[in-house]
Amino acid sequence: MVQPDELKRLIREVPDFPKPGILFYDITTLLKDARGFQQAVEALASQLDADAFDLLAGIEARGFIFAGALAYRFGKGLVPVRKPGKLPAATVREEYALEYGTDAVEIHQDAIQPGTRVVIVDDVLATGGTARAAARLIERAGGKVAGIVFLIELDFLRGRENLAGYPVHSILHYSA
Repeated sequence: MVQPDELKRLIREVPDFPKPGILFYDITTLLKDARGFQQAVEALASQLDADAFDLLAGIEARGFIFAGALAYRFGKGLVPVRKPGKLPAATVREEYALEYGTDAVEIHQDAIQPGTRVVIVDDVLATGGTARAAARLIERAGGKVAGIVFLIELDFLRGRENLAGYPVHSILHYSA
């Protein structure tokens, strides 16, 4: 059984990154620890029922890491959710609000067939804006969001509220 405190010890906390006042949770220290990485993937996998989804969608960039590992573990396909201009074929785009301005994510137009059940994967749930945009993309393509999983949830930012109506699972919780 994965112990959340063990995983938290492997995550480096970097103050004032990317700007003053922000505490950044750096997962690269967890990723380089083979046992920690395996435990993180298994903890995420324990939140999923292989029969309840068809594809995984990994959000750029760190979500790719966990989505790829989960896709391999479950024998499922993987759809990358990318920043604009990164995918070579025709795309569907969804914009979302940031604290100052907007951003967007894209998937290939043919990435998800109608009725496909998709689990969205990312490393951190902060405000939920990126995951919400990814969910909208999947739904616009005719897919169904079967769940959204995160390694880390920053509870104090209340991102889960932005994902109301979707099954959301997080392994590690930080309250401040």
